[in-house]
Amino acid sequence: MRDILNDLEAGKQLSDPDPVKRAQKQMKTPLLKRFYKSVDVAGEAGVWKVLLDGRAVRTPAGNHLALPTASAAKLVADEYDAQSSEIDPMTMPVTRLVNTAIDGVANDAQAVAEDILRFASNDLLCYRAEGPERLVHLEAEAWDPVLDWAQGQLGARFVLAEGVMHVEQPRQVIAALGVYLKPRWEPFRLASLHVMTTLTGSALLALAVEAGAIGADEAWAAAHVDEDWNISQWGEDAEAAARRAARERDMKGAVALLAALDS
Repeated sequence: MRDILNDLEAGKQLSDPDPVKRAQKQMKTPLLKRFYKSVDVAGEAGVWKVLLDGRAVRTPAGNHLALPTASAAKLVADEYDAQSSEIDPMTMPVTRLVNTAIDGVANDAQAVAEDILRFASNDLLCYRAEGPERLVHLEAEAWDPVLDWAQGQLGARFVLAEGVMHVEQPRQVIAALGVYLKPRWEPFRLASLHVMTTLTGSALLALAVEAGAIGADEAWAAAHVDEDWNISQWGEDAEAAARRAARERDMKGAVALLAALDS
């Protein structure tokens, strides 16, 4: 069911879920030439569209690209306007996310919500390092406030474990999270939360950002505590850094769309 959450292009899934590998594959295929001069936003009463030379944009599946706020539509418009002589989808994270929400998530919100809950049952924040002491401290410093927020919001405490051994979360904890998630089933919001969850490995981080309990940059850093520790010990691989930068761009796109939905 995660297939419907992959970015859509030309009516089909993109070639690879990894953003860097996807970009490398796209380089082998000529990009679409920019065919428009003007980019505008028009609409009212909760239906806002992006116009290219006065014509409304459609999704890869042929649906109308319509957004509930002018701010959200402007995010997409700005990405189109920023294109130069060619249109590079990899530089348009909000547009790809909106297309996914309309062409995929809107058709089965329950499956997307269930996928977020599956992440929560194995959430990054619940798996702690056994050592060294400094890393244990860094994880606790970054992750414990989010777990405390979740407990206060849900009335349920997640079970923690050391190492990589799977820990079963109490059924009532996941059920409480499902109740909290239910009012967020609107396609654009749910798609944004799913992207944030998969990029960070934590449904709790995604929901905390959406609630304003933690900043986006703070959440991104929290998701990479272990990775940054390893970098501090062994150095950073250039290809891994490029993959991380591409994922962060998608994360920022999802956060920006969430904010625009509320403005």
